[in-house]
Amino acid sequence: MSAVPSPIGRPRPVPDIVTELPGPRARAQIAFDENWTSPSLPRAYPIVPVRGEGLAIEDIDGNLFLDFAAGIAVTSTGHSHPAIVSRIQEQAEDLLHFSASDFYLPIYAELCEELDRIAPLGGRARSFLGNSGTEAVEAAIKMARFATGRPYIVAFLGAFHGRTYGSVSLTASKAKYHAGFGPLLPGVYHAPYGRVEDLRWFDDVLFERLAPADEVAAIIVEPIQGEGGYVVPEDGFLEGLREIATRHGIVLIADEIQSGAGRTGKMWAVEHWGVEPDVILTAKGIASGLPLGAVIARAELMEAWGPGAHGSTFGGNPLACAAALETIALLEGGLIDNAAERGHQALAGLARLRAHHPGMITDVRGKGLMIGIEFDTPERAEAVQWAAFQRGLLVLECGRKAVRLSPALTASADEVDTALGLLDAAVEAATAGGDAA
Repeated sequence: MSAVPSPIGRPRPVPDIVTELPGPRARAQIAFDENWTSPSLPRAYPIVPVRGEGLAIEDIDGNLFLDFAAGIAVTSTGHSHPAIVSRIQEQAEDLLHFSASDFYLPIYAELCEELDRIAPLGGRARSFLGNSGTEAVEAAIKMARFATGRPYIVAFLGAFHGRTYGSVSLTASKAKYHAGFGPLLPGVYHAPYGRVEDLRWFDDVLFERLAPADEVAAIIVEPIQGEGGYVVPEDGFLEGLREIATRHGIVLIADEIQSGAGRTGKMWAVEHWGVEPDVILTAKGIASGLPLGAVIARAELMEAWGPGAHGSTFGGNPLACAAALETIALLEGGLIDNAAERGHQALAGLARLRAHHPGMITDVRGKGLMIGIEFDTPERAEAVQWAAFQRGLLVLECGRKAVRLSPALTASADEVDTALGLLDAAVEAATAGGDAA
């Protein structure tokens, strides 16, 4: 068990649940929230966080949770990492904002140079910085269509690329994301994901019956699907996409918004298969929780458009850029290796957990600290998520009936063992049909 200082300085184990959940102050805050915030926000469970340190989250009632969700895989270096906080404070003292869309902000270009250095694109890259993953996807759609002069985009069944109009048109993980919002962006097709044999769909269906290959601008793919279920493709699938894209002059876009920034035990998930895309999209973990999204593209693609083709008032703001530069240093300083080691530990422990609950856990998959646990029914997955929360472990569902583990890349061996123990108890409770301790 790990420990963090409490507000009065007393070391406490993590997790440490001291009230019923949700507690009285949390219930009051939730009631207040529901009067004023958009009901479109899909809250997973009733936690009201007020402070974080590493993998520990303290709620408004003083309960401590072990966070294996990391703000949906965002806080890659843990909550309030001292080096990140220090870098942000230093930058805030110098300059909070100056729009890089209209002026030459030095730290914006500095970060773009670093993204070029770490991006496996096989040549010089240039970058556009926005505020989020969905903004990066939107920019990539525009850039690919502009650079190729072609109209069509191919995404995949099970994909999640965001909720703004262009991005949600590519998303195909849940029908509810489209419900009530049609018509969506035209010219989008969805291919089957993950199996090498599915690559035949491009020649046999898409190019033969739906859209000529020379009118397809881009294929956008998550190297490992995120919200769609933490689905790992077969070896050869991404390599096959690269071959198809190269053969037909199609831009291959790797959406690494969830899988990138070291989460899978490599800087980018595509590196597990040795694939060089034309564009990499990043957000979530690249700035340790500050709002930043990036389109990193082969220079010749980015140079196809000119001034005014795209921009962002706040994208690449100085604070987010400072956090991203420090995050990259921490990732390369040992956190990527730690993600790989802790991932092996977690997968081995989950294999034992699966054997302990035969028939309940149907699959365990992932790379690094991007791990999906498939259950026999959607109800079981939801029950496990709730039972874990009641025991002080924060996890999130994904796909139809899976739970994801995506902790900060700073996770220790002890924290992984603690999480596995809590998850075992949560599965036991869900299996029993109740929430007995």
